Amino acid sequence: MTVERNPWQALGALIVGFSLIVLDMTVVAVANPVIMEGLNAGVSEVIWVTSAYLLTYAAPLLFTGRLGDRFGPKNVYLTGLVVFTLASLWCGMAESIDMLIAARAVQGLGAALMTPQTMAMITQIFPAEKRGAAMGAWGGAAGVSMLLGPVVGGLLVDSAGWEWIFLINVPIGILALALAWKLLPALPTKNQAFDPLGVLLSCAGMFLLVFGLQEGNNKDWSAGIWSVIAAGLLVLALFVVTQARSKGEPLLLLSLFRDRNFALANVGIAAMGAAVTAMTVPSYFYLQGVRGLSSMESALIFAPLAILTGVFSPVIGKMSDKAHPRTFTTIGFVLFAVTIVAYSVLMVDPDSPLWMFSATAALTGIANGMAWGPLGAIATRNLPMHQAGAGSGIYNTNRQMGAVLGSAAVGALFANRIEAHLPRIVGGGAQFEGSASAVPSAVHEPYSEALSETGLLPVAFLVLGAVACSLFLRFPPQEPERETEDVALQKVEDAV
Repeated sequence: MTVERNPWQALGALIVGFSLIVLDMTVVAVANPVIMEGLNAGVSEVIWVTSAYLLTYAAPLLFTGRLGDRFGPKNVYLTGLVVFTLASLWCGMAESIDMLIAARAVQGLGAALMTPQTMAMITQIFPAEKRGAAMGAWGGAAGVSMLLGPVVGGLLVDSAGWEWIFLINVPIGILALALAWKLLPALPTKNQAFDPLGVLLSCAGMFLLVFGLQEGNNKDWSAGIWSVIAAGLLVLALFVVTQARSKGEPLLLLSLFRDRNFALANVGIAAMGAAVTAMTVPSYFYLQGVRGLSSMESALIFAPLAILTGVFSPVIGKMSDKAHPRTFTTIGFVLFAVTIVAYSVLMVDPDSPLWMFSATAALTGIANGMAWGPLGAIATRNLPMHQAGAGSGIYNTNRQMGAVLGSAAVGALFANRIEAHLPRIVGGGAQFEGSASAVPSAVHEPYSEALSETGLLPVAFLVLGAVACSLFLRFPPQEPERETEDVALQKVEDAV
């Protein structure tokens, strides 16, 4: 066992790879028009370049989290990183849209193998009383990478071509692989049997649910889409029932939810994922469609959000180690909600000062820094070491599901608000939906009103998150010492 290695160096190695896979969730959006032209694809086809990645990323997270407990988080992380890097090369060399979609699906599987291991390893190599700063850096990296995606994508597409949003992953992936191989410790494993029925039901249920939510807007929320969503929920319900009745080692450890803080942190991270995803849609449509900014220019307006999230996450994470769990998280959610209202007010006016968007984005970055890291630290604080992978899989599944739900909800609300406002002026505004850069000046005002109303949606998610965070319990003062004893005992058992 080599946990004596510097945990901060290991964290740095993890962040390199983890940032790469989160970046790929949003980096493609700005390249979609160029990909359509380059591969002679239609809108419905190019949407699947992102959808395939998100589907294969989200669906198996519960299972891949348990793989780390069984085979070691380092081994599974390295395997996922190899798969992700090779799939990135395949994406960059794709000569047809079908090949690109298939490569993105494999890339998502690599990301699913990696993600739970990052959080599980942090849980095991950092003592509980110092985990906040580590989780702050980890969570900050996730938030920054998600927000930087459009900026990086715009730079690469404009300067080198769409292929390079994938090919750039190859040298970075090789670097991440070398760092992980050298710096990550080999941690204890638990020899456990897998639950084949649980794996099948969880992956199938997640696939159906995520697919339905992603495709709902494209299919006008038809009866078929609702049937797929209902089927996904039924399969997941059956999965939970079988897990509760399992007499072996279930895939989903329902016992983890007996820890109140773990359960509430999962609600919080789902709300955070939904809010961040839902926030970006109306904001970028306003900046590009109403204000006429390019993808790059509109992304730079929100640069303070990414920068301050990265700066404040580790700082507040370290401070949160000594504070009540509800302190920073609740303030962060409330401040985030206030900035969402500010964006909505700014979007009502087609001529709002752009510097005010950047100033508000700076406050949003501080709010994000108060939530991402502390939530992860709170969720893992009481996790048994041998169940770190299982807990991480649950936590990251909820983060992904929140993002998918936020994307689906904001798309549906945007379409509704467009239909409500634009017909008053032009007798039918559907043609403006989805076109961020071709909105006639004559309809800027009603279009801005539609975006302003759509932009308030994240407030609902953030209020839910704030309520969950306000219910956190204080950690027992003796917990750090007790956890240290557990780790020492584990070392003795490994040595024997």
